[in-house]
Amino acid sequence: MRRTALPPDTLDASDRALINLLQDGLPMEPAPFARVARETGLSEDDVIARIARMRELGAITRFGPFLDAAAMGGAFCLCAMAVPADRFDEVVTLVNDHPEVAHNYERAHRLNMWFVLACERPEQIARTAAQIERETGLTVHLFPKLKEFFIGFRVDA
Repeated sequence: MRRTALPPDTLDASDRALINLLQDGLPMEPAPFARVARETGLSEDDVIARIARMRELGAITRFGPFLDAAAMGGAFCLCAMAVPADRFDEVVTLVNDHPEVAHNYERAHRLNMWFVLACERPEQIARTAAQIERETGLTVHLFPKLKEFFIGFRVDA
């Protein structure tokens, strides 16, 4: 999916405070949005509505837990494809139609589509990549994880 920068006034101070707070995690308790509401000075309904709105706008690309597929017996694999510019939208739709695709990004490079496969079992990585190749007629390059690093990533909104 191609994305352009949002206009500067799309997010207000409350949206930005909410993004910054939620990057530290959602509390594991019966009413997590109530605590977030108290910490941001918003109502619980407003917190939920703002998250949904920011998701719809593309200010946030996903909202949910990050599960470690490998720890649960599955696997992750970084993948890349060289997609002709005139087919990019078609191919991104085909690739994203697979529930195993966790992320998909366009890059200014010969390999211009990068995505992550997250599968329940390691052998599903090759099967899913082969299916994408059959559907698109393009090679899927697999870059399996050799070593894991925990760097922590945070962006001030």
